[in-house]
Amino acid sequence: MTERPGTIRVDRFLWFARLVKTRSAAQDMAEAGTLRIDGRRIERSSAVVRIGSILAFPLRGQVRVLRVEALPQRRGPASEAATLYQELLPGGHAPAPCED
Repeated sequence: MTERPGTIRVDRFLWFARLVKTRSAAQDMAEAGTLRIDGRRIERSSAVVRIGSILAFPLRGQVRVLRVEALPQRRGPASEAATLYQELLPGGHAPAPCED
């Protein structure tokens, strides 16, 4: 399946963004039905995300809510992967900045 310009498959995004260790783990997560994109339940790994999409899913004992900030071209280092999304709190609010 070819991706449309400005989109990427959710399994590739999760793997490129280093949220899961393998692409097959990302496919399993998507097909388990526990992942939501913009509030819609996803049951296929070929579902697409775009910049601005909100992803919600359980991971390592907690619910992660992320906004896609950029689409990856490759699975780069962790510092590069961290720029692909912004962590949101449940409810759609960004975390408050730390004050020193």
